[in-house]
Amino acid sequence: MSKQPQPISPLKNFFAGGFGGICLVFTGHPLDTIKVRLQTQPKPKPGESLLYTGTIDCFKKTLAKEGVKGLYKGMAAPIIGVTPMFAVCFFGFGLGKKLQQRTPDDILTYPQLFAAGMLSGVFTTAIMAPGERIKCLLQIQATTGEVKYAGPMDCVKQLYRQAGIRGIYKGTALTLMRDVPASGMYFTSYEWLKNLLTPAGKSHNELSVPSVLFAGGMAGIFNWAVAIPPDVLKSRFQTAPEGKYPNGFRDVLRELIREEGVGSLYKGFNAVMLRAFPANAACFLGFELAMKFLNWIAPNL
Repeated sequence: MSKQPQPISPLKNFFAGGFGGICLVFTGHPLDTIKVRLQTQPKPKPGESLLYTGTIDCFKKTLAKEGVKGLYKGMAAPIIGVTPMFAVCFFGFGLGKKLQQRTPDDILTYPQLFAAGMLSGVFTTAIMAPGERIKCLLQIQATTGEVKYAGPMDCVKQLYRQAGIRGIYKGTALTLMRDVPASGMYFTSYEWLKNLLTPAGKSHNELSVPSVLFAGGMAGIFNWAVAIPPDVLKSRFQTAPEGKYPNGFRDVLRELIREEGVGSLYKGFNAVMLRAFPANAACFLGFELAMKFLNWIAPNL
């Protein structure tokens, strides 16, 4: 069980979580750039070879041609989007922990930590669901060639005109199915690994940087192991034409398994896992450092 000398402050969690989010984007974005470039590279003409043979090759060529800056193209949007999301996510976790404590020095059990993590998933879904729906619609209009929306705001306006608030929040149940158990997994595995790596008689605050990085990175992997199947279903459902799946995700699941087998629920596994470890290691390290700083400047907040 975890020792919690410092009372839990959801407000501090909010700011430290935001900083963790910035660290996550900064670490994960180059891999994201490479993933998108590999997914969208043109088919070679007869006799020519592929532009990029794989992840390492794409990394080398991008660096050689555009320098480090090339890896960080388009990073502003995720920073603007991810920072408040992680702030809200860690705030939800802090609040979930605080609500379950009878006294400030109560030590929470793992099921309680899981419940607090699930609450943070509900918080983030409220922000995430519309954003994901709009992102998916804008991403596929590039491939279908039919330009329906001029941009994100135009997309919101049109969806609202067509179906009211429900149109904007289509796929929320699937986003909840993805983020609620995955967030529970995320925070519980992090706390569990922190306890495992803390030497007997020491407190969590004395954990070494490599230990925090390892616990954070593994938490990211546990989180995605739970999140990938509903994520695949959600992308399909949110981009499907109106009325294609009348029974919602059950129809999507049936079709996917019938056409492509159970393995298709783990599409993009390698790309996701490759990014999950370093990005989440950086996120939790950023969070812990920001928490130390906040506890130092405002011990009683």
